[in-house]
Amino acid sequence: MPKVHVLPDIVANKIAAGEVVERPASVVKELVENSLDAGAKSVTVEVEDGGRRRIRVSDDGEGMSREDALLALERHATSKIKDAGDIERILTLGFRGEALPSIVSVSRTVIETRRREDEFGTRVVVESGVFRDVTDSGRDPGTVVEVKNLFYNLPVRRKFLGAADTELRHLKTVLYEYAAASPEVSFSLVSEGREVFARKSGGGREEMLAEVFGETVANRMVTVEVEADGISVSG
Repeated sequence: MPKVHVLPDIVANKIAAGEVVERPASVVKELVENSLDAGAKSVTVEVEDGGRRRIRVSDDGEGMSREDALLALERHATSKIKDAGDIERILTLGFRGEALPSIVSVSRTVIETRRREDEFGTRVVVESGVFRDVTDSGRDPGTVVEVKNLFYNLPVRRKFLGAADTELRHLKTVLYEYAAASPEVSFSLVSEGREVFARKSGGGREEMLAEVFGETVANRMVTVEVEADGISVSG
């Protein structure tokens, strides 16, 4: 009997999840990136218990067809790469695939999505990486991903999560960074049913920085404009 064997996909996904999903903030990062790549103009993140019990990311982006919604949950599925050369030309963040198989393998996840051109959307229920239900969904265009009980099936990993306040702090940092980098998108963070952060799209850079980081920090920032060798950087 050979000593080397191929791991089942469910086991492999759980191992991969340890590389991609370290804590609730990692889940939020991946899901928000998906929303931005889907062209969302509004992203809302709702959490309970610092994201350990529940994370819900909703957007008004382009949504997915049923076929894409199911494919995005398969390992090595991506909309960014078709051949090896594309690896050198990635200009997107993560629509859709990439981290979703890892996330759904260590949680109970519900995905609802609909494209504007479709009469009905799709609702997918996945538990520990196993499909439980796929049905039609009457919903507005866009996507909602709800992740419940992160690492419930990996108690050792769950034990190393921080307290709710600690995880919420990490989560806020991720959302602040994307809000600062995407002034054309409205962001909202709701914790335990209370909005703790809101950033409306539009306005100037100074206004945006004040909303995200506070006026004291924003007033101490220095504008940077650099251009060299055909590359320009501003901030």
